[in-house]
Amino acid sequence: MTHDDTRDTRDTRDTRDTRAARDTAGGATAPTVPASLTSLLASFDTGAYVVDAKGAVVAVNARAEKLLGRPAADFLGRDAHELLHRSRYGATLPRAQCGMRQAYMAGRTVQSDEEWFERGDGSLVPVSWLVTPCRTDDGAARTLVLFHAPHDPEETRTPGTRFSSPLPELERLALLAETTTQLTATLDVGQALRRLVRLVVPQLADWAVVDLVTERGGVHRSTVVHAEHGDLVRREDLEGPLSPVPEDSLLPLARALRGVSPALVGPFPRAVADASPLAAEQSRLFAESGIHSAAVAPIRGVREVLGALTLGRAEQPEAFTADDLPLLEDICRRAGLALDNARLYERQRTVAETMQRHLLPQLPHVPGLKMSARYLAAPDASQVGGDWYDAFVLSDGATALAVGDVVGHDLDAAAGMAQMRNVLRAYAWAQEEPPSAIVSRLDRAAARITDVTMATLLFARMSRAEDGRWTLSWTNAGHPPPLLVTGDGEARFLTGGHGLLLGTGLHRARPDEETEVPPGATLLFYTDGLIEEPSRSLDEGLELLRANAAALAEQPPARFTDLVLERTRPAGNDDDVALLTVRVPVE
Repeated sequence: MTHDDTRDTRDTRDTRDTRAARDTAGGATAPTVPASLTSLLASFDTGAYVVDAKGAVVAVNARAEKLLGRPAADFLGRDAHELLHRSRYGATLPRAQCGMRQAYMAGRTVQSDEEWFERGDGSLVPVSWLVTPCRTDDGAARTLVLFHAPHDPEETRTPGTRFSSPLPELERLALLAETTTQLTATLDVGQALRRLVRLVVPQLADWAVVDLVTERGGVHRSTVVHAEHGDLVRREDLEGPLSPVPEDSLLPLARALRGVSPALVGPFPRAVADASPLAAEQSRLFAESGIHSAAVAPIRGVREVLGALTLGRAEQPEAFTADDLPLLEDICRRAGLALDNARLYERQRTVAETMQRHLLPQLPHVPGLKMSARYLAAPDASQVGGDWYDAFVLSDGATALAVGDVVGHDLDAAAGMAQMRNVLRAYAWAQEEPPSAIVSRLDRAAARITDVTMATLLFARMSRAEDGRWTLSWTNAGHPPPLLVTGDGEARFLTGGHGLLLGTGLHRARPDEETEVPPGATLLFYTDGLIEEPSRSLDEGLELLRANAAALAEQPPARFTDLVLERTRPAGNDDDVALLTVRVPVE
């Protein structure tokens, strides 16, 4: 008697995401281009490259390689916009806001002096550019990009360079707009903090420190980063929990964490006569970092202070002045709104995950059968949705198996799913009837005693005869067919027993189907999120599932379920997925 409990699928999702990132980074293939094009680019005394109709680089000259600090292999086959085009603050430009990309995608000749390219070392360089459509010897329509960058390294904006203090009004507004765009685009607290420090370092300071107030009122130094040789380096040794904030402390950090206005900070320990442990921790930060001037401001949410942001200058000789504080306060205001939303989302997700654990059942222990199940929520569904599975022992000793899909991806769908599952369990336990009769009862009752308007369902009985043979009988209410995989790798869909989905109001007779399940075979029940993708047909999705399951026939049930999910679920899937795997013993 063995059984694998339902478990979280985040590791599966992480594996898939890691593989996708690797494929994207390494999947570019250098195109073949006419030799005359290479010769043409070599004749230019300025940076030049050519892109195809999709914006991918097909050729580049040596001057461009030198100016941008990238070998040709970094260019070829890569999307030029994603690779190079940046805002003046280092963020990737939205495609709709990139004048260069719009020009070459529209096939127009355009020139401009306003663009920033990212070099191979991560630094930024301002460029003047011209794009013009061209046609190569092979007849292909392409676009030629010519650009010029300053030769003097001092004119090139690298991550060690900052703007004058304070920033000009236009650049200040641009930075605030970029802050709003970057921080409101994520609901992950960690990612929001990484974006925040990337926006202010090195543009405003050498160092950035974020201290957050915890849910229980403590303070945690969440992020300490500084600019070093063009990169942001995280100092984890300076991070961690901080001492409590003294109520009467005049320490600028303590005041900021109490919600007081932004303040300037000079060198420690001269700046503050404070003997508190918090002051000692700040003194250590300044000593380790070499910060000679800092500015600190509170990060406020809608109802409370969430933390504080400290900007420090060590390598840059200029000290912060009072003129810098309004900009810092504006940045912190936007950061506070973003963090408030991210924290609220995380609380809701925690509640949703707890709800999910209670809604999805523990699989029963059935002598001889091995079971495994997985549930993966839709990306925008707060970890719950309408897809579900169930398995339980009936009053006559048979095992009931079910998988269904209630319309929707949210808490309402999850609540409806729980109602459907409970009604199905009650009917199946109380009525020793074939699956079709049970589902017909459920269909008639659902409209009156549940909030479900429409759903699909596959309901089956798994029973064992006295001679040891296992038999599956089922009915299918508009659901994808279950898959039977034999021990030697033959896989076929059980397409019989198909009837109308639930909620149509048409109470027609439902069919039953029955088949013997050979020793060592695996049954896979699943929802449509595993196989459906807008860019491919349903038949293609089913065939991919069949091929993957057949190749995994010898894997243990838990491993089989994980790999089927990882290999079959579309990368761009926006639906939740439920899977239930049942394997019968080998005689």
